[in-house]
Amino acid sequence: MSDTPFGFGLPPEEPEDGDGKKKDPAGGGQGAGGQGGPGNPFGNFGFGLPGGAGGADNPFAAMFGSLNPSDLGAAFQQLGQMLSYEGGPVNWDMAKQIARQTVAQGTPDGTKDASVGPSERASVEEAVRLADLWLDGVTSLPSGANTAVAWSRAEWVEATLPAWQQLVDPVAERVGTAMGEVLPEEMQSVAGPLIGMMRSMGGAMFGQQIGQAVGVLAGEVVGSTDIGLPLGPAGKAALLPLNIEAFSKDLGVPRDEIRLYLALREAAHQRLFAHVPWLRSHMFGAVEGYARGIKVDTTKLEDVVGQFDPTHPEELQEALQQGMFQPEDTPEQKAALARLETALALVEGWVDAVVHEAAKSRLTGADALRETLRRRRASGGPAEQTFATLIGLHLRPRRLRDAARLWASLTDARGADGRDRLWEHPDMLPTASDLDDPDGFVHHEQLDFSELDKMLGEAADEPDGKGGKGGKGGKDDTDQ
Repeated sequence: MSDTPFGFGLPPEEPEDGDGKKKDPAGGGQGAGGQGGPGNPFGNFGFGLPGGAGGADNPFAAMFGSLNPSDLGAAFQQLGQMLSYEGGPVNWDMAKQIARQTVAQGTPDGTKDASVGPSERASVEEAVRLADLWLDGVTSLPSGANTAVAWSRAEWVEATLPAWQQLVDPVAERVGTAMGEVLPEEMQSVAGPLIGMMRSMGGAMFGQQIGQAVGVLAGEVVGSTDIGLPLGPAGKAALLPLNIEAFSKDLGVPRDEIRLYLALREAAHQRLFAHVPWLRSHMFGAVEGYARGIKVDTTKLEDVVGQFDPTHPEELQEALQQGMFQPEDTPEQKAALARLETALALVEGWVDAVVHEAAKSRLTGADALRETLRRRRASGGPAEQTFATLIGLHLRPRRLRDAARLWASLTDARGADGRDRLWEHPDMLPTASDLDDPDGFVHHEQLDFSELDKMLGEAADEPDGKGGKGGKGGKDDTDQ
């Protein structure tokens, strides 16, 4: 994860387009408007990345001394737009603009975003097609990708924002409600304008944070399912050629093999989420269930509200950034976290197992790539800091290796069909305790199925008909 913190301050120079040219000041180029243009509500006074005009500590302090009159008027107009926001708990228009600006600035290694060319699109399409063909031989789940797409970083931002909205809004809503509740009851009836302003600022601050986080992630992810959740549209297997190129450096594995291995992972995720109809809602529901158990540190929020100065909105930003969320130490909250971590481990473990089965005899670098990606996910992956900052949640499949061993053991014991049949219902899946003893789960469950078949067969063959064949015993029971 990048060390770039979530904060204020756009870079002093205009970001470049993917082709290396400066943006059109009127708003052209890949970003959502040039710096200071109508598509950039913060361009003139330093919101966004650290190091911009005015500094990260107080972007407004230096604003008045460094802007000419026309810029100052535009800044006040944009500030008014921010304070008048009346939408949901997160200003998603702002989030999108900040994410696009962050993408346009490029990654720390100096790589700028660029449109995907025809040859790269063709390579991705071919890799996904071949990946699906290989996966047909190792899983009973059919292809889940209707199309294969190659995205630029900006296209990844556009495609994944709806999923981020579903994940972040529940927590942001709790913060908005808490902002109204921290005022004394006798003041709430007369503090409507202040509460409204605070909520507008809260929506703006959340929008700024998630926008920058998504923009940073866009420079690191290689597909639409890197974090174990389906962030992109259903049925679209997506890869990011520019980020795959960066990921491939120093691995010592041919670029074509890396692309194909990553296509296998993306296609495997797509199969799972397409043909296990309850899985998407189960995963997102687990995140939302965990979020419901998070409480807002009202003491810290009371301090912010009590000293709130509209000319210093960064105080609210700092409160959001420095840990205003605390998980409830309750059995329900612990259970929600366990469900989420287990679900992430099972998804990632299944993908790991089937991709390894498909690639091990075909790709010379399969083992090295498997270990690289395992470590990448086990260390938190690109979404780790995003969720840790925004909702106190680490999307980390801590039990990935245990889950992969369990799925591999199930494959050996029951074959691909028997293994994949466990996805038919969430109650059939292994639990967290089963991950402690994968072999025990495999053999115990297999024994139970055999015993059940035996018992049903014996009952059906009983001469008194109690097994349900319509014999005398069965009739007597009915007559009684």
